[in-house]
Amino acid sequence: MLRLEAIPALKDNYIWALAGQGHCVVVDPGEAAPILSWITANDLRLSAVLITHHHGDHVGGVTGLLQHARVPVYGPAREAIAGVDHPLGDGMHLTLSEIGARFEILEVPGHTAGHIAYFGEGLLFCGDTLFACGCGRLFEGTAAQMHASLKRLAGLPGPTRVCCAHEYTLSNIAFALSVDPDNPALQQRAERERAKRAQGRPTLPSTLELERATNPFLRCHTPALRQAAEAWAGQRLDSEVAVWGVVREMKNHF
Repeated sequence: MLRLEAIPALKDNYIWALAGQGHCVVVDPGEAAPILSWITANDLRLSAVLITHHHGDHVGGVTGLLQHARVPVYGPAREAIAGVDHPLGDGMHLTLSEIGARFEILEVPGHTAGHIAYFGEGLLFCGDTLFACGCGRLFEGTAAQMHASLKRLAGLPGPTRVCCAHEYTLSNIAFALSVDPDNPALQQRAERERAKRAQGRPTLPSTLELERATNPFLRCHTPALRQAAEAWAGQRLDSEVAVWGVVREMKNHF
């Protein structure tokens, strides 16, 4: 049995840890100290580090972890990241025998040019591409790239648990309600997630089924999102990608 843990780090990051058979791997270590504390408390051995993209709040702890244990560091082949010695590209498969897990690598450009996600074992480690009820900003890619990346992730099985890297859920839901206010699934989600945070619990992981029902960036094909985007843009929008781009701009200014 694999154990999944969201380790809080920095301001609002989660470093994901996956443990099994006395070993663990960690995903996007923004800092080393909370991981090392968790490993010690759970009597585990670190066996690998997985990176989704190059931003500092996802890689800042790599050096500290390698000082603790010389383990392989996997990351996107299309990004230069210090410490990554096992570059990964789209369609490759990663077997982590120490914990008994296997992942498919998906290239999902948009937030950064070479961003990758890890899909397997009913889990999706998606970094800053897909958030709970949101998505990452376009720092290096285009709206068309990010829209395509999100559609690719949305096409994975509904029960897949979405392990994104930030606790942004309540602010994302506030925006989602502003553009999709009559969505009952979204209204119900808002109540559930507020209750979790009031109790100090993480809102993650989500599921792809829930994201498809409530995440505005996966719902730009719906009349509600098109209407909201066209009202904000003051013009008709001729494609789903155009709607998506306007919705992303609306979120940037929310």
